[in-house]
Amino acid sequence: MSTPSDPLVSTAWLAQHLDAPDVRVVDASWHMPAAQRDPHKEFLAAHIPGAVFFDIDEIADETSDLPHMIPTPTKFASRVRKLGLGDGSRIVVYDSTGILPAARVWWHFRAMGHEDVVVLDGGLPKWIAEGRAIEDGPAMPQERHFTPRYQADVYRSLEQMRDIVATGREQIIDARAAGRFDGVDPEPRAGLRSGHMPGARNIPLSALIAPDGTLLSAEKLKSVFEAAGVDINKPVVSTCGSGITASVVALALARMGNPRSAVYDGSWTEWGGLADTPVVTGPAQ
Repeated sequence: MSTPSDPLVSTAWLAQHLDAPDVRVVDASWHMPAAQRDPHKEFLAAHIPGAVFFDIDEIADETSDLPHMIPTPTKFASRVRKLGLGDGSRIVVYDSTGILPAARVWWHFRAMGHEDVVVLDGGLPKWIAEGRAIEDGPAMPQERHFTPRYQADVYRSLEQMRDIVATGREQIIDARAAGRFDGVDPEPRAGLRSGHMPGARNIPLSALIAPDGTLLSAEKLKSVFEAAGVDINKPVVSTCGSGITASVVALALARMGNPRSAVYDGSWTEWGGLADTPVVTGPAQ
């Protein structure tokens, strides 16, 4: 079971609170284009009862060429109101892979000032494996008022990252796989350089997830971060390919008691796609 300060809840907790009047369940499933999976179609076929579908590619900044960048507070509020996600709601986010895009939507809500949001630990795979109830068909939410209160401290832009790399004023955690971080494996998106930002530390997603698909305990996470040379009590910004896996790092930091770490929204899709950003290869120095 989770603790009140834990940013995750267990499947048992959700099963017990699924009918609570203030609980709202959100399916944040998303897949890389190469997977050729339609998350909304899968939602219509099977989802946790009462859930609504949050499309991270549609509830995004439509003016950016980068994938699923965080939208304006106005657009975010407009979309989530229609999903029945409003002020006073305890929002529980899950996805069909376990934790990955659910952490991104958790970060979205917190960036918009909604603190009462948690991630379902283990997500839909664990829920289904335990034989818990599912339903199909479209969601039928009732619109609710949502007041956005943008929180700039959990967001980092390209220009902020340039300064962080130059000054070292914040620790950088890159959540991509080690081969991509070191620059020996190609990026899945075309046109991106290989390697990482100078000064970055590498904590791949795989190092944060237990064999059953849940996030590691706070104690085990601390060991992982310490081994990577990260002081969790000092400022941290996380990055990855496109800002999704980086949000799992932020989720892990919140579990360890650092709830205000930042995410570099553009991540490597932005940084590695530019010609004038510094890039190094090899293991973290």
